[in-house]
Amino acid sequence: MGWSELRNGDLLRAAEQDGFDVLVTADRNLAYQQNLKDRKLGIVILPSGQWPEVEPHVMAVVAAVGRSQPGGFVDLTTLRPGNKGHTGNG
Repeated sequence: MGWSELRNGDLLRAAEQDGFDVLVTADRNLAYQQNLKDRKLGIVILPSGQWPEVEPHVMAVVAAVGRSQPGGFVDLTTLRPGNKGHTGNG
């Protein structure tokens, strides 16, 4: 989508303008660095940016995307291999 150079606020604005409802990211700081209160999209924070570490938790990620709310975030950073049942605190 040509967004590789976008960071934080610019990335959130671009995603909203293109009609995205949820941003899934491995950036653990994004939800804390940005004021999400008036955002139109929700954020899901992955435990890692590495597929082998995320793959065992695909169902938790799908569930987190499903329950995400505009202006909020679901934090899945506590998920680790062997800990498939936990789905964050969002």
